[in-house]
Amino acid sequence: MLSETDQSIPAIDLHEVLPRASAHIEDGIREGLHKGVQLYVSRDGEILADGGLGEARDDVPMTSDVLTFWVSAGKPLTAVAIMRLYETGRLDIDAPVAKIIPEFAANGKEQVTVKHLLNHTAGLRNIVIGWPNDAWEVIINRLCKVALQDDWVPGERAAYDAGKSWYILGEIVHRLDGRAIADVVRDDIMRPLGMQDSWMALPEKELHAYGDRICHVYAYKPSGLKILRTHSPEVSAAPSPGASCRGPIRELGFFYEILLNEGTRNGVQILKPETVALMTQRHRHEIFDETFKHTVDFGLGVIVDSNRYGADTVPYGFGRHCSNRAFGHGGARSTIGFADPEHALVVTAIANGCPPEPIHNERFRRLNTLIYEDLGLDR
Repeated sequence: MLSETDQSIPAIDLHEVLPRASAHIEDGIREGLHKGVQLYVSRDGEILADGGLGEARDDVPMTSDVLTFWVSAGKPLTAVAIMRLYETGRLDIDAPVAKIIPEFAANGKEQVTVKHLLNHTAGLRNIVIGWPNDAWEVIINRLCKVALQDDWVPGERAAYDAGKSWYILGEIVHRLDGRAIADVVRDDIMRPLGMQDSWMALPEKELHAYGDRICHVYAYKPSGLKILRTHSPEVSAAPSPGASCRGPIRELGFFYEILLNEGTRNGVQILKPETVALMTQRHRHEIFDETFKHTVDFGLGVIVDSNRYGADTVPYGFGRHCSNRAFGHGGARSTIGFADPEHALVVTAIANGCPPEPIHNERFRRLNTLIYEDLGLDR
């Protein structure tokens, strides 16, 4: 099931282009942190690295064509679906969510705005969402009833929300567009950009057709890596607007190339330049994140470089050498995607082993730093 886009990209030797970064990846394989890593790097639209090291699953090499599970690194695609509604005048991001979803106002959420959801300042109380087992409507009904965290004033405190807010953002898209969020993202963003093998919800028929191209994900245990069920039909087919996108990591790179190029890639415009600028500027800054336990700056659905709060401690950072205009998003203990406008650089990478947060963050901060150094961008 190779797409035309896949077939047109020549094989690139990661060791030749990124020798120190490749060695770091292989160190992680030997240490048991992951079985393999998939990596894509481009600069000024030129592909510099596109491939994999190690294994995607037992006895299956990690290649550039494997479909990996991006987890929260897919959040910016949902954010772009929201921003497309904004730029056409169908959505006011400063308006209360209850204007579009009236039942969301329950339990003190009348003042929560779309922007609060996008920059993780809404403060929804933690509950069990029910993904992937419960139907979309059941999940939305549950989240509309949830209250705010104690003493929370939306916009004044911050706590990264891995899933809850993103279902509500997906429901906003559904109510204003009429289609399911997974269909909007695939039809209006992924396919036009050449992301032919990327999905928010992968139907069982397509899952089986991909066969060994589906990467397995492993939890890190002292006794060894243990396989997770992210490749199962029920998980693959269930949409989670903040956590269920998957595809070759190069295709997440295509997505960041449009943001780097003011909303356009290969003649296809997804967002207007002014919308990209709005999305990727700092809307939340110098606020301590109560989930990450670290100060992190956010745009609208993207993290903005936060090295000034501790380059060696910032979660899901872009490496020591990124510019302060770099923006992107990580995925739980496994993934990173970002664009750096000052260096015209796009980096997307994913490891199929998920160690604890401190180990993962060090692993990928180091990887991103070495990519800059291999490319001579550290000076």
